[in-house]
Amino acid sequence: MIGKEIRLERILDRNTGKTVIVPMDHGFSLGQIEGLTDMPRVVSAVSEGGANAIVLHKGMVKHGHRKGGRDIGLIVHLSASTSLNPDPNDKVLVCTVEEAIALGADAVSIHVNLGAPNESRMIEEAGRIAKECNRWGIPLMVMIYPRGEGIDSRDPQAIGHCVRVAEELGADLIKTNYTGDPETFRSITNGCSVPVLIAGGEKTGDLATLHAIRDAIAAGAAGVCIGRNAFQRTSPAAFVRAICRTVHEGVDPGIAMEARE
Repeated sequence: MIGKEIRLERILDRNTGKTVIVPMDHGFSLGQIEGLTDMPRVVSAVSEGGANAIVLHKGMVKHGHRKGGRDIGLIVHLSASTSLNPDPNDKVLVCTVEEAIALGADAVSIHVNLGAPNESRMIEEAGRIAKECNRWGIPLMVMIYPRGEGIDSRDPQAIGHCVRVAEELGADLIKTNYTGDPETFRSITNGCSVPVLIAGGEKTGDLATLHAIRDAIAAGAAGVCIGRNAFQRTSPAAFVRAICRTVHEGVDPGIAMEARE
């Protein structure tokens, strides 16, 4: 899979093997969300901050090519839903692997919600996308979460199940929730041969976010895939810089905050 290896070099840091990815696909589901109304500006900001890659829907890729400044990896997201749908957990495919390659993607991502009413269709589609990714030699990131009635989205057993499903589907990168506890998360990363990245979820305080990242990295996470907790900061570039120092350099969150400018 030499194609995948070459493309993953644009997403995973060569020295640390870890990554800081900033997804910016939220507009599809939430509309004109704070932080994503000026896409060229925010893409440049997170790039300046040192992010390894961004996640965009196909129509927004044009904003990610800055024709100057620091380069950044591109992951094209293939799945979508809107918050106006009675079941926003029902993700459908809105882009193909071939389209993503034509747009210059270094990887593609899909979204699967285990426990949702349409789980079986999402898994079936994920299997088909994994096959296409192998055919074209393009890495696949599976964003997978335990979501559905009566399901605890932070439950270690449920998150471990998500990670195993993504690994068995053929994911090259896995994005899921952090359990909130290093010990339980370590058991999940120890049982997986694929890099596991933590999601950011709802926006939290600066230090709280960095402490969670530090703990997850110590528990075996290969990085972060954080959106609102990055692009909705007063200075996205500065906060992404603090995230990168925490992930790649192992800097204490308090020191990372002080040295972010």
